[in-house]
Amino acid sequence: MRRRNSFLSYLIACCAGWIQRQQAEAIDYLKAENRMLRGRLAGRRLIFTDVKRRQLARKAVAVGWRGLFELDPIVTPDTLLRWHRELVARKWTYVERRRPGRPRTKAEIEALIIRMATENPRWGYTRIQGALGNLRYHVGRGTIRRILLENGIEPSPQRGLRTPWSVFLKAHWRALVATDFLTVEIWSWHGLVTHYILFFIEVASRKVLIAGMTTNPNEGWMLQMARNQLDVDVGMLDTGRVLLMDRDTKFSARFRGRLVRDGVVVIRLPPRSPNLNAYAERFVRSIKDECLSRVVPIGQGMVRRALREYMAHYHAERNHQGIGNQIIEPSATMWAEKSAVVRRSRLGGTLNYYEKLAA
Repeated sequence: MRRRNSFLSYLIACCAGWIQRQQAEAIDYLKAENRMLRGRLAGRRLIFTDVKRRQLARKAVAVGWRGLFELDPIVTPDTLLRWHRELVARKWTYVERRRPGRPRTKAEIEALIIRMATENPRWGYTRIQGALGNLRYHVGRGTIRRILLENGIEPSPQRGLRTPWSVFLKAHWRALVATDFLTVEIWSWHGLVTHYILFFIEVASRKVLIAGMTTNPNEGWMLQMARNQLDVDVGMLDTGRVLLMDRDTKFSARFRGRLVRDGVVVIRLPPRSPNLNAYAERFVRSIKDECLSRVVPIGQGMVRRALREYMAHYHAERNHQGIGNQIIEPSATMWAEKSAVVRRSRLGGTLNYYEKLAA
């Protein structure tokens, strides 16, 4: 359950930036399309069936009046919201129950049908009917079709054409590794000099490996980093790993090609989408807030020492909420129940950890 919650958190964070850009572009397109359609209608009135009205009403209430006004839809926002109010009124006045004919399917069965369809994009009406039969629910194929149409769910060929991003991530969760750079300004004889730190993070376990630090991450240096990470003894990228990276030009075609030749699957994220590399971005925030922003870096030696101390604290002493508030590499030291609690400090008390004395 903890791993599933961690996966869902990662999925939400990854999709947020991409969805925002896609929504903005889709809205602009829909506005232009709606203006053209209204021009073609020339004042003629569109006739909607009750099913279509219900579909639009359910979606309209989630968007809200202000959102509908910005979209400028063919049906006015007031009309859509009126349909929604009528839908709610019909529910509480039990109009549907007073109609003659076969009674409607129970709400819990309808919810189960919708769940089966969304969780299994390739299941058609007959397959869903069979799965319901296994649970002793006898529902007609036409009823299943009606329920899915009323809820705006497409038939299986359209639902199964694409593999959802969530399914892809879940299938590769254990193999996912993310990479990125963080920068630090170091004082030298020439003033402040920008240094680039390349790191890799194993998404499932949150383990982080600092690959290297340089003032000039050129292609030669990056190729050496790739060779180091492919090493079975010290690297994090063995065969079958899936590596997430942004479109920084430092991740050149030769760098990516070197990894691909050794069996690493490289996925380049869309431009300007830091949320899609959320765990790497979160590590950058953590190391800067808890360590690098609390020291005045004078020379590379001081920064390298700070990095070593922080990484030891990060893996063996720091709790991580994303993995159930646990420590990545907990100590196996045994202590007596009534042992005294002592504080262990790093970097002059910048990083603290509490433990009991060994028995």
